[in-house]
Amino acid sequence: MRSFLRFSAALGVLFSMTMVSVAQSKGFDTSRMDTSVDACNDFYQYANGNWLKTTKIPAEYPSWGSFLIVYENNQNVLKQVVENAAKAANAPKGSDTQLVGDYYASCMDEATIEKKGIAPLQPFFAEIDQIKTTADLQREIAAFHKRGFGGFFRFGIGPDDKDSNANLAGASQGGVGLPNRDYWFKDDAKSVETRQKFAEFMTKLFELAGDTPEAAAANTKTVNAIQKRFASAAKPPVELRDSEANYNKKSLAELAKLTPNFSWPDYLKARGIPAVTEVNIGQPKYFEEMSKMITEVPVNDWKTYMRWVVIAGSTSSLPKAFRDASFDFYAKYLSGVQEQQARWKICTQEVDGAIGESLGQEFVKTSFSPAAKKRMNELIDNLFAAYKERIQKLDWMSDATKKKALEKLAAYTRKIGYPDKLKGYKGLEITRGNYFENNLKAGEFEIKRNMEKAGKPVDRSEWGMTPPTVNAYNNPQFNEIVFPAGILQPPFFDQASDDAINYGGIGAVIGHEITHGFDDEGSKYDAQGNLKTWWTDADRKTFDERGACVVDQFSKYKVGGDVFMNGKLTLGENIADLGGLTMAYLALERSMEGKPKPAPIDNLTPEQRFFLGWAQAWAEIATPQVEAYQAQNDPHAIARYRVNGPLSNMPEFAAAFSCKQGSPMVRKDICNIW
Repeated sequence: MRSFLRFSAALGVLFSMTMVSVAQSKGFDTSRMDTSVDACNDFYQYANGNWLKTTKIPAEYPSWGSFLIVYENNQNVLKQVVENAAKAANAPKGSDTQLVGDYYASCMDEATIEKKGIAPLQPFFAEIDQIKTTADLQREIAAFHKRGFGGFFRFGIGPDDKDSNANLAGASQGGVGLPNRDYWFKDDAKSVETRQKFAEFMTKLFELAGDTPEAAAANTKTVNAIQKRFASAAKPPVELRDSEANYNKKSLAELAKLTPNFSWPDYLKARGIPAVTEVNIGQPKYFEEMSKMITEVPVNDWKTYMRWVVIAGSTSSLPKAFRDASFDFYAKYLSGVQEQQARWKICTQEVDGAIGESLGQEFVKTSFSPAAKKRMNELIDNLFAAYKERIQKLDWMSDATKKKALEKLAAYTRKIGYPDKLKGYKGLEITRGNYFENNLKAGEFEIKRNMEKAGKPVDRSEWGMTPPTVNAYNNPQFNEIVFPAGILQPPFFDQASDDAINYGGIGAVIGHEITHGFDDEGSKYDAQGNLKTWWTDADRKTFDERGACVVDQFSKYKVGGDVFMNGKLTLGENIADLGGLTMAYLALERSMEGKPKPAPIDNLTPEQRFFLGWAQAWAEIATPQVEAYQAQNDPHAIARYRVNGPLSNMPEFAAAFSCKQGSPMVRKDICNIW
């Protein structure tokens, strides 16, 4: 799943949220512009300079901008939903109102959470104490994974990359601890400091869980030795993007050879799916090392590691001291956030994450109309038409590959606003005064639902995001684009705005998601969503050469914390931005054909407003810490370069603002793919 924005579950905060002024002139705010800056020198600064000078990041966020404005507006809508549900104490058991109300109420009941202390952890600690052998350890790994605790590796059921109508069990690397494996091995001062801060954080949590300072420090060393060894065999973020390299479907007999010290039949039986006979092993080298570690690492060290897995996976459900320690490392140190969000915001996010379908139904009723859905469908139709025209005219692609590309484009499906088919939460029990247990039950419920997919055909009606989410995504296995109601709000999508603004906003988002099906990874999937070559060798070679241009361009951009962007890591998103803008602009031009040209608004032509609409949507102020974190971990470029980067490759932009060759916003050797 390739999304428009980026999120970090580890930090518990929304990354790269951007802002436009609430008061707009027909969908656009000219007061934010700094017209003393030449648009052809730095368009991002020209479009947003005054806003950048006067805006400050709220203490509860690592960045600030229009996506976060929309997100905050959505949260205020949801606040009314959750609070009203919490007041409905006699709602029918199992109803959306009961589930939402009791979940929210239990999260807001901090007094009970404090009173319970670490008592919710004790049953798990007792289980861990019973581990005597490696066989016991393996049983406990399966038991932990059933409950939603991490450690060792990740496991789930989803579409088979090479047979998108069938579900396949999959296992991938995990247990690294730090954001990615490279944090363990870089020897620069910042990396050394990060490892030290992480160790201090771990020691603090062990102490809060009842260890003496001496025992906590020793346990931290034990766990970090294990995590670093996991990391030594793990792939870095760039390699994790390679769909082909991460597809390694193996039979149980092959798995026995790969991991002789780990019994997959026993694990699958314990997970409730004994009939599974094949598993996709994302990173074989990692699992080979894990198998060796099963017997080479002393059982007592594994018990210490398992305690850490429980503690670290439970901080959000435990007393304030645990939450504070987690915030201090993940949000404050890694991202530069100064203070935690209000409790109601945290709890609303928790409800959305746990039972978002129930919460989303009420959000849609108040925030997304049938008229908006109709207009979105029209915009998507126009973007598909533009894409078809563009592919047909490509001068670098053969007719054979064009035919396959057009077949894939025609096979795209779309989801807009909210699911038509609800999964429901029948059987999930949520009660007041039991926040830790509610989190555990909700996690177990979804995990069980996922395990039940084994052996069943793929359900293509499923959504990967909840309706209030301010984001969008492309699912290459379903060959679909998805736009939750949460992002279909002003300024990205506004019924009252002129076409130029809507095409520069949600139109470019639509184009971005379509292009993900044709980026460096999405282009490896065919019209049916299967990982299958549909290119001629010569065309693929040309495509990769054109992609290398984008890699080179973005690798030269420097971000906060004296770090450079990773052009290979961000390649897919950068291709999607460039393709999305190109198609959205073409769609705008097509929409004006045969009609009188619209008069300028705010003394700006439709073409200029298109590009300014995109630029102001990406206006962002961010801490140096979060920019550095993003550059090392996130496949999305930082906001400034999501504007200047693709636009400097577009002759249409240069024409709109009369930029001459040699200007900073006009690249000499433009990158041009779709």
